[in-house]
Amino acid sequence: MSVQTTRRGPVTHITLNNPDKRNAFDNTIIETLIDAFQQAGGDDGRVIVLDAAGKHFSAGADLNWMRAMGALDEQENRADALRLATLMDTIDRAGKPVIARVQGAAYGGALGLICAADIAVAADDARFCLSEVKLGILPAVIAPYVVRALGARQARRYVMTAEVIDAARAGRLGLVHEVVPAAELDATVDKLVSALLDGAPEAQRRARELVHRADDSDVSQRLIEYTANLIAELRTGAEGQEGLGAFLEKRPPNWKPNRN
Repeated sequence: MSVQTTRRGPVTHITLNNPDKRNAFDNTIIETLIDAFQQAGGDDGRVIVLDAAGKHFSAGADLNWMRAMGALDEQENRADALRLATLMDTIDRAGKPVIARVQGAAYGGALGLICAADIAVAADDARFCLSEVKLGILPAVIAPYVVRALGARQARRYVMTAEVIDAARAGRLGLVHEVVPAAELDATVDKLVSALLDGAPEAQRRARELVHRADDSDVSQRLIEYTANLIAELRTGAEGQEGLGAFLEKRPPNWKPNRN
């Protein structure tokens, strides 16, 4: 199974389990994750841990899925984008605390999963990248969660440059809460779980609502619709088609300067 759910006492682990493909996701995996978070959010557990098997958290979108999306029209791309938006919203509004445990690469849409979680912990070998602009598109659907984590000023830089962010910088930017040696990653997650279990469940559930209201950054349906429409337009536009084609054909896109 590409997504595995394991219940350990009060803790539910939702695991990306396709390490041979660096846990890249497609529409089927997105639907499975939505179901997993809905079920875990509604049961009698106390904490959800989102983690990944293998060396990498997630490379983002699966290559074959990207190829298929490039062949769809704008309306079909919009429907696809709304499924990803539903996943982000489901994580963001889960009925209990969500911890993201991150190792290795976390690229593209994977940053949305991390930023939608309440708490993120990364191994010191982790690296992050909002790589979409290199394909002529944008991380539109995940942007509300990424901007909320990074702040608008930092988000502008990394959305436009697609620079790789190492773990230490991710910690300084607020993309993750803690950066620890890889050997200490599980112990750190366990410590956070223990702290969460000491709190009152209903108070923790309401805490997310409180913070959303306090900083006025709740993700509205209007914003979700805007981001889905934007990515559908970009995927089917000239730059998006050129960027995807260049990526699949392993050549530079036509906007990249020749530095020879």
